[in-house]
Amino acid sequence: MADTDFDVVIIGSGAGGGASAWSLSRRKIRVLLLDAGPSYDPSEYGLYKTDWEQRLFPEKAKHRARYTFGPMQELSPERDGLRTWNHLSGKINATGRRIAGEYYHKRGIGGSTLVFSGEAHRLNPESMKMYSRFGVGADWPLTYKELEAYYCIAERIVGVAGPPGEVVRFRSEPYPLPPHRLSYASSKVRDGCRALGLTWVENAVAILSRPYGGRPECNYCANCYRGCTRTDKGSTDVTFIRKAVETGFCTVRTDSQVTRLEAGPADRVTAVHYVDGENREHETSAGAVVVACGAIETPRLLLASKNRNAPDGLGNESGQAGRNFMETLAWSSTGLHPEPLGSHRGIPVDSVCWDFNAPDSMRGIAGGCRFCSATPEADLLGPINYAKRVVKGWGRRHKEEMRRVFGSALTIIAMGESLPNEKSFIDLDPHEKDGLGMPVARINTFLDGMETARLEFMASKTREILQASGAEKTIEEFGTYDIFSSTHVFGTCRMGTDPEQSVLDAYGRSHRWKNLFMADASVFPSSGGGESPSLTIEALAIRTAEHILSLSKRGEL
Repeated sequence: MADTDFDVVIIGSGAGGGASAWSLSRRKIRVLLLDAGPSYDPSEYGLYKTDWEQRLFPEKAKHRARYTFGPMQELSPERDGLRTWNHLSGKINATGRRIAGEYYHKRGIGGSTLVFSGEAHRLNPESMKMYSRFGVGADWPLTYKELEAYYCIAERIVGVAGPPGEVVRFRSEPYPLPPHRLSYASSKVRDGCRALGLTWVENAVAILSRPYGGRPECNYCANCYRGCTRTDKGSTDVTFIRKAVETGFCTVRTDSQVTRLEAGPADRVTAVHYVDGENREHETSAGAVVVACGAIETPRLLLASKNRNAPDGLGNESGQAGRNFMETLAWSSTGLHPEPLGSHRGIPVDSVCWDFNAPDSMRGIAGGCRFCSATPEADLLGPINYAKRVVKGWGRRHKEEMRRVFGSALTIIAMGESLPNEKSFIDLDPHEKDGLGMPVARINTFLDGMETARLEFMASKTREILQASGAEKTIEEFGTYDIFSSTHVFGTCRMGTDPEQSVLDAYGRSHRWKNLFMADASVFPSSGGGESPSLTIEALAIRTAEHILSLSKRGEL
């Protein structure tokens, strides 16, 4: 198709972009899906090769998004118990300031779902009213009830396996697939939690527990973040986007980096400018534009798209584009269990405790958290990492100790609410530019007293669960107090009812720009109490796509 033959242009092919593309194309809306990265063949992931442990996801350097960091905050000696450390190497961050780690974002068809662990969570409805209940953050402009049907659609498309008996998050239909059985290692955690009076249940994951939709069941290699060769993990490339392309109404263009959106007259986006893999410039337009680049790259694109019609950046009339940045708040503790657990097998996060997920579950601290068994998330899956991080020494004794302890590592991870503050935001770096001359995003991050108090609770409870599970020696702990490390980021173009305090309305539509929509975690008014966001992004994106269709039929785009 020519660049003028599309009804909707979608930028980004992760959870939001993929779900939007499917929802529109199945209604015979002509969609152009642009992504700055390539299309990956699952056979490229290399998990069948002998050097699998030394291979990460096969991302190419030219497709890696660049970003910088603003000044990092000073660390308090009183919070020394929240420092990241390993029993062989000591403190990982030996400085007196927080250090910049990594934002785990991927460019390519499927986006960051290519490397996610498959967790498929619905938000706790109580987490959607943080401002009205606790005076922090912002309320969602829609209710859980309004989103529930779209959660069901997303779960059916990606094939979510989950447990029965959900209470907090109302369900109108059961999970499409039965839950995965707990691994032996996780059964030890379940027993430990029961002794502590905690509830431990199977996790809801977009990983097939039996064949579904032409995809095979999981083989429990636990390497989801290296890419799923079998396609049993519900990344958007093998679910939403595959189905969208099959309709004949979705055209996918890889290696297509959007450099700016044209803010035209009459409050409309009139053009999308992008550069292909051969450095050729293109311009396209459509009735609607959906930006789904993630909570860092989406505000970057908006702020870089300033012109005389949008002097402060596209969609930034409120000054809120890039503000309200919420990052991953996480803690993990790893110990050695006296039994050979085989903890290198299974799915990465097979079980979870939701007992502290509600935003009022910690006395004096607004916002919840959750705990899970996640040794594969700590990348303790093969002998190389055991040799580097678990067993010291060299020679015969080292080999003997390796044989004795391999598979006995046990990791408990906590994920918590992240609340916005004035010092956490995304802007454009005034000096650094990417290869196309576009300013890179600058991440400004700050953890206030409420965040560190929540982290302290998470760390204390994680250690308690690890000990109750039978671990005899703690060998490593990692937290985001002293190292910025984010897989989940939120809030930089949040939805709301007040155009002065938000960027979008309840359907992800710009308050001003009639044909501009967003469909990623940048729209979240709050992060939730540790839930993985991909399923919520997909549900919101499907809802936004249906709204675009409705507006188009009424001639209101």
